[in-house]
Amino acid sequence: MIRNLIVGQSGGPTAVINASLAGVYETARSLGVTKIYGMRYGIEGLLKEQLVDLDAVLGSKANVELLMRTPSSFLGSCRFKLPHADANPELYHALFDLFEKYEIDAVLYIGGNDSMDTIAKLSAYGFAHGSPIRFIGVPKTIDNDLVLTDHTPGFGSAAKYIAATLKEIICDSSVYDLRSVTVVEIMGRHAGWLAGAACLAGDEDSCGPDLILLPEVPFEEEKFLQKVDELQKQKSNLIIAVSEGAQTADGTFLCDLTSSGGEVDAFGHKAMLSGTGRYLSDLIHTKLGCKSRAIELSTLQRCASHLASRTDITEAHAVGGAGVMAAVNGESGKMIALERVSTLPYQCVTRAVDVQQVANYEKQVPREWITPDGMNVTADFERYARPLIQAELPPVYVNGTPRHLHL
Repeated sequence: MIRNLIVGQSGGPTAVINASLAGVYETARSLGVTKIYGMRYGIEGLLKEQLVDLDAVLGSKANVELLMRTPSSFLGSCRFKLPHADANPELYHALFDLFEKYEIDAVLYIGGNDSMDTIAKLSAYGFAHGSPIRFIGVPKTIDNDLVLTDHTPGFGSAAKYIAATLKEIICDSSVYDLRSVTVVEIMGRHAGWLAGAACLAGDEDSCGPDLILLPEVPFEEEKFLQKVDELQKQKSNLIIAVSEGAQTADGTFLCDLTSSGGEVDAFGHKAMLSGTGRYLSDLIHTKLGCKSRAIELSTLQRCASHLASRTDITEAHAVGGAGVMAAVNGESGKMIALERVSTLPYQCVTRAVDVQQVANYEKQVPREWITPDGMNVTADFERYARPLIQAELPPVYVNGTPRHLHL
């Protein structure tokens, strides 16, 4: 049995990260866990003993339902890089002293690759020192770049928002009969899953984007401009979806071609990838002499809970609950993964995988899912992604706007 459990959220938020928190809370409560704590602002908040009694804020079914429909990280987040234990043993002593003080038997951390790194380090330290505490990673990231899982909660809702928004942009761009190019910049540092999801805008009533540029394929300026010029001889209004992480063969981000490079975060990632769409738009205007504009979806991709995928919400809730079950069953050093059983009909199940084999690895779009010219994705990508955006969970509207739950 687990006496007390603590859960935190880390990294960038998603439209469904709180559904995972709801899954953790509801499952822990149903299994009779005595106390369910939430970390305010992840590991950083835990070190300051900023804890929340989740029964006090999620004690009613109505609040849990609102939480499921609330974007961003309800508990707050952080981008704190946990050092290796031998580099800062005092920090680990402090964390494990806090676990002992609050009689914590299980620690669940909802996050992406960097959060899985945290779980990997904590579980390794606990194992080495004979701690009975179970450490479980609950996956989330709109980037969909975690390995050993078919996909990650958060990706489906971001993909749904991207596809829906692109369909509307395509309608808008066709208003005037003149040569124009609209470049839509989509999130994704090294993996092009989100940009690839732009293909989902193609349907019976829409042809979708004309080009999709991913980080997996190096950008070639001459080849790109030639392709745009050829397409404009067939249709006057073009839509280009580009990943913010698009880069040249030498690894230079396109956004860095017009900026000084910017700061990096605690994990060594470029803190702000922005300007790729503007760079391409200016390039097209300068070299091809046609009207061009850039649209940057930015954080809208990850906070649009009003357009979340119900499939995504359901799976986010499921991995949270499965994380608690894994801890109750005595597992530690694991991440809950989604395993696709079938695509038609779509079915996924949860399973626990070794978090050490997940942390610090990155899943990219398979090259065979990218067209030979490197400027679009294939039907295989669409078949993979289409089931993840199905159905909706309508917001609870109050006074004309969605109602959310806040601490």
